[in-house]
Amino acid sequence: MLYMHDLWVNWFEGEENGYNVCRFHEWRKEDGIELVDQIPLLLVTNELFNFIENDLQDLPLPLLQDVHRKTYMKKNQERQTVEYAAVLTDGEDVIVFDTLGYTLPVKKSRLIPRQERLVFEMVQGKKPASYSIEESVLKEHHILSLAPAKMAGLTRRERQLKQLLMMALDQLKNSDHPEEIRYWLTEWDPDQYPYLKQLTNEEAWDLLYEGTCKGWTSLHEELCEKLVKGQPFFETIWQGENQHVSHKINSQN
Repeated sequence: MLYMHDLWVNWFEGEENGYNVCRFHEWRKEDGIELVDQIPLLLVTNELFNFIENDLQDLPLPLLQDVHRKTYMKKNQERQTVEYAAVLTDGEDVIVFDTLGYTLPVKKSRLIPRQERLVFEMVQGKKPASYSIEESVLKEHHILSLAPAKMAGLTRRERQLKQLLMMALDQLKNSDHPEEIRYWLTEWDPDQYPYLKQLTNEEAWDLLYEGTCKGWTSLHEELCEKLVKGQPFFETIWQGENQHVSHKINSQN
């Protein structure tokens, strides 16, 4: 078995979509970066890599057995054993997982570029390990778990705010005031105003969702800010992301 040493990881917990496991260039100084002393490296099939990167389902039992207690973290100069963790690659991309003792990849991380390159060097010329995936329910994307294509090209901040916008829209759809949907559709797309009377709440909702789930623009940002106003939980997320932007701007000046 191949092993890697002294890896820097930035864990993203409970993420089922790989686009939320941020690449190194999107790591933030307030993220909790940790040092892995030793961890197994596995070359796997593209199918298994995608399954682990973009889902939160049980991992193949033979894979868990192969990596059991072979990872060590360094914390306060002490070496701590990790139940199930590994670096995985399909030869094209790299991800790290830690199950926190469970059987699914609860925590995921990317690697820094230098260590990614080392992964590709170490597996060059080798054949992928064969682990069969149990028949699982086909993953469905929805408003609270958008398809990767709808997040493509967005920055970490934009992805976070887009998810926040989708949460606010989902709450709006299921609220006791569905007539508000028409108001927000007009805010989003004033050209729809003449046709609003002809639309049912469902049709208005579909237009609003289909419009906002594509890309990210200043219009998205404005709608998101207005929708979350007065909702403490949502406002906290909004302020956190915008606070990060102000820190970044200040550090560049």
